[in-house]
Amino acid sequence: MSDICIEIGKRIRYFRQNRKMTLQELSAAVYKSRATVSKYESGTISMDIDTLYALADALHVRVEQLLYSKEPMDAVPQREIRPAFFQGLNRFYSYHYDGRDHCVSKSVFDVFSQIGVNRYKIAMYMNYKDLEHYQRAENIYWGYIEHFDALSIIELTHQDTPTEKASIQILASFLDAETKWGLWNGVSSRPLMPVAVKFLFSKKPLAVDAELNRRLKISKEDIRRMKYYNMFSVV
Repeated sequence: MSDICIEIGKRIRYFRQNRKMTLQELSAAVYKSRATVSKYESGTISMDIDTLYALADALHVRVEQLLYSKEPMDAVPQREIRPAFFQGLNRFYSYHYDGRDHCVSKSVFDVFSQIGVNRYKIAMYMNYKDLEHYQRAENIYWGYIEHFDALSIIELTHQDTPTEKASIQILASFLDAETKWGLWNGVSSRPLMPVAVKFLFSKKPLAVDAELNRRLKISKEDIRRMKYYNMFSVV
């Protein structure tokens, strides 16, 4: 029983339970016995690549979301991403203040395979409770991050609701810093309306405290700038 099998099994179990599927339903979908799928989830046995893809399809997730890397995902020096902020990162973090719930919403971004010049597959896990199990998030998005000279742009689609899309622009990602400001543009479901939200991006997890709350809330300077330009912006 390897750590990789155990971790992949945990992911399979989480997504199955999250979709309210029984072991019997999942095993029927991938043409395996219930006992075999149970062993996959416990990490007792390994699976072949075809089965891994079949499980991902049955769970309606990307196969990358089931994978587990033994290497620290926060330090991958061989990845040659041009913007200094993202250099060497396979994972980064974001924070925004949700006025509907009056609290900070935390998100994790996983960066996967490169699919073009400075363009990568990406998954966003929004509003997780436990960083160790961040994939158990309230909302999961899938999409791409693309890096340009002046900024980086993220295009996202909700994993369960394909009509729900969002775009994020991260300012001056070519400059190195521990954090960067960005702007989320999307649709709010409570109530249903277009919104733009200021996001703080970080290379490392941040402490959610009074200072972070202050930084994330719309400030007087934000309002002044919004009135001046007649548009919401972050710098």
